[in-house]
Amino acid sequence: MTTPDNELRLLPWTGPGGKPCYLSTEDRRSYMSRLADNIEAVQLGTAAELLEQASEILTDQDTDPTEARRLAEELTRALRDVHRVAVSRGHLLAASTTQEG
Repeated sequence: MTTPDNELRLLPWTGPGGKPCYLSTEDRRSYMSRLADNIEAVQLGTAAELLEQASEILTDQDTDPTEARRLAEELTRALRDVHRVAVSRGHLLAASTTQEG
């Protein structure tokens, strides 16, 4: 059985051309759901590590501009990933609230 269209899970990766990928399942313990959960956890962990690096690099007066640019690029990717996780989890919360109510 699949979920209604308004309850599709936004996955933490994109498809061809950067298009969003969605999962339709009621089983939050399915292989794809667990895979998405694991990837989201890695993405959130990476973002936390980058925040620590950013704090160090930005307080160092002698930071090389190339290093600062690399950090900005990595932070941009991490922010994009974290935003996708937040949107996905927000939709999951809304769907579970609707089902409970």
